[in-house]
Amino acid sequence: MIVTTAGRTTEEMIERARQMAEYLQVPYLPREKKSIKQIQQQADSDCLVVGKERLELFEKNSSQPFFFHPNSAMFRIKRLISGDGDPFAHAAKLTKGMKVLDCTLGLASDAIVASYLVGREGMVTGIEGQKYLAYVVQEGLKTWESSLQSINEAMNRVSVIHTNARDYLKNQGDSSVDCVYFDPMFEETILESDGIKALGHFAIHDNLTDEMITEAIRVAKYRVVLKDQYKSLRFEKYGFHVMRRKTAKFHFGVIEKN
Repeated sequence: MIVTTAGRTTEEMIERARQMAEYLQVPYLPREKKSIKQIQQQADSDCLVVGKERLELFEKNSSQPFFFHPNSAMFRIKRLISGDGDPFAHAAKLTKGMKVLDCTLGLASDAIVASYLVGREGMVTGIEGQKYLAYVVQEGLKTWESSLQSINEAMNRVSVIHTNARDYLKNQGDSSVDCVYFDPMFEETILESDGIKALGHFAIHDNLTDEMITEAIRVAKYRVVLKDQYKSLRFEKYGFHVMRRKTAKFHFGVIEKN
């Protein structure tokens, strides 16, 4: 990985890129009117580009960047504000002040919705195993601006941690969060969106394991929630009660703690 700036750069962008490269412990390369392709060839590397309004993550030899976007969280929160339901909210049963652990953060769409639901009194932590994806999403959550302050505040409250979900779970106390959430299929749903299809190269495709589910049940005070494809065998394998939805491509499964 290397860091550079957008084509029309400024001193502020250059300084930000230098600081970012130092923080990530990767090289900084000045743009010097070179194309992204030329920069990539020069470094033989993936590339993180600091723009005026956003960060863009380019896979080596690819001209299509990944960048943060709140994705479905925008219209889902607007629907919640209007009094409509949300399948994730219904499954997780989140209320003000609850603590949520999202073990498969991705672009943080569900984490943003969770943050809106638990409010200022609550806490949402998102785990992302890919270092640069975690960084881009973390920065995006801080800087993205929507037309609704409640959405901006919800994004700002999501805490992003770059680590392995299994290791993180093993280090948490019993019943230390109210809800643990898994969405192992987030890559597929996100890849349908324009402008972020490059996510597939960077996302870590770890599968769920018996150990992860066991740890999640231990860590959760109330419930563990799984979002998965409607044909998935993981619901039955791990003992989730499935909340089936007609015509939906995915369902939510819940393990309730007694």
